[in-house]
Amino acid sequence: MRRRDFIAGLGGAVAAWPRVAEAQQPGKLPTIGLLGANTAAVQSQWTATFVQRLRELGWTEGRNVAIEYRWAEGRSERYAELAAELVQLRVDVILTHSTPATFAAKHATSLIPVVFAAAGNPVGTGLVKSLAQPGGNITGLSLQQPDTAGKRVELLREIVPRLGALAIMTGVNNPGAVLEAEALHAAARALSLKVIPVAVQRAEDIAPAFETLKDRADALYVPASPLALTNIIRINILALSARLPTIYVGKEYVQLGGLMSYGPNYPHLYRRAAEFVDKILRGTKPSDIPVEQPTKFEFVINLTTAKALGLTVPPAMLARADEVIE
Repeated sequence: MRRRDFIAGLGGAVAAWPRVAEAQQPGKLPTIGLLGANTAAVQSQWTATFVQRLRELGWTEGRNVAIEYRWAEGRSERYAELAAELVQLRVDVILTHSTPATFAAKHATSLIPVVFAAAGNPVGTGLVKSLAQPGGNITGLSLQQPDTAGKRVELLREIVPRLGALAIMTGVNNPGAVLEAEALHAAARALSLKVIPVAVQRAEDIAPAFETLKDRADALYVPASPLALTNIIRINILALSARLPTIYVGKEYVQLGGLMSYGPNYPHLYRRAAEFVDKILRGTKPSDIPVEQPTKFEFVINLTTAKALGLTVPPAMLARADEVIE
């Protein structure tokens, strides 16, 4: 090989994965860019779990690793700007939450590794090539929301025996939520339920959406999205006023007034995400880390909300719940 070709090839290899090596230079800590889809308060428990697991793995914030936090506050239009900021800071790895935030990071860089702590359906939305071989600079943990949509409908039918019309309030800016809604439509049709779709894009759309549901629906299903979680108190108050039982993907929605949830344990996902980040900071390429599916699911019931709605939760259902909020 000619010397010129060898040097050119070496330069290309160095350019492909330069970040962690640069981070080890004197005076510069390895840096994680955390692109939060919600507010710092909403994601506080998840962030704390992530930081704690990093500490257990030998990374202490401020001592041998730095974390740059950016919060989109449930506004999808902010993702691109925040992702670009993290790229300009030359962080060593970007941690994201939600499909849109991960797409923003993907579009902002093809070099910096990206780990998504939670994304709805990364293969179905095109974030990664496959779970086993994600390819490129992205890997993480999948919620696989569409796979469990039918289970959530069955739970609603159990607590609302006369369920005939199901409203679905979808944050249409989130591809993962859209896929979940599509799977839900199929599950509802199989059970001969009438589906009432409602699309929301901004917080300002939520109250008018409930106006369109007045006296038309027997229950409400809200696919997971940063928009929904950031505005969950508003959604739950409006649902209670409309006498609509609600079901969600995570218990965080139920702790703030929702009726039920069935889905992955988010703090557990963030613990695993810290382990992904640890591997990358120690030199593993994201393309060599398979995307993981949830292994821990929780069924949570808010008994206070059930009583406010005049619903009687069957004893067998209470016995199956992983957590009952009273």
